[in-house]
Amino acid sequence: MLLRRRPIRLDAERIVLRLPTHSDFNAWTALRDESRDFLIPWEPVWSRDHLSRKSFTNRVHWAARAARAGTGFPFFITRRADGALLGAVTLDNVRRGPAQSATVGYWIGQPHARQGYMREALGVLVHYAFTTLDLSRIEAACLPENAASRGVLEKSGFKYEGVAQSYLQIDGRWRNHVLYANLRSDRRGRTDVR
Repeated sequence: MLLRRRPIRLDAERIVLRLPTHSDFNAWTALRDESRDFLIPWEPVWSRDHLSRKSFTNRVHWAARAARAGTGFPFFITRRADGALLGAVTLDNVRRGPAQSATVGYWIGQPHARQGYMREALGVLVHYAFTTLDLSRIEAACLPENAASRGVLEKSGFKYEGVAQSYLQIDGRWRNHVLYANLRSDRRGRTDVR
């Protein structure tokens, strides 16, 4: 008898993190399109078919494969009260062995920004990464001038670690990024670490 795994669902006070499904296409397309001007300065250039059904279908399949393989967990952030799509947060590049680490990336739709949803999403995701996935380190990067992103990382327990030169292409240009990390057992600054 083949047992099916239950879909991953992370519950927080006001939100739920879950993998995308094909039925999310209309909500995702509407939110991304409505938030286009808000998101584009902080993201890689959108492909011509970024908002197409085919592109979204590929995203859903990739999310399912990555979660099954344990290499990535691309969650949609939905509001618990009404199921509305708010944005997304992805734990990606999960590295096992001596590293036990991953990277996190995220976006929030403009109508839902600055309401604490992303901080709540990062909190439940970090808890899942450290307890269920047994990771030791979660890394994040953002543009130096993205004060909102830096603020949410710092309020979520991430600490500044430095600058990566020409880290990612954002809005069509290679851009420096500030690097942050959240450690399960944070020993930074201690001199008695063995």
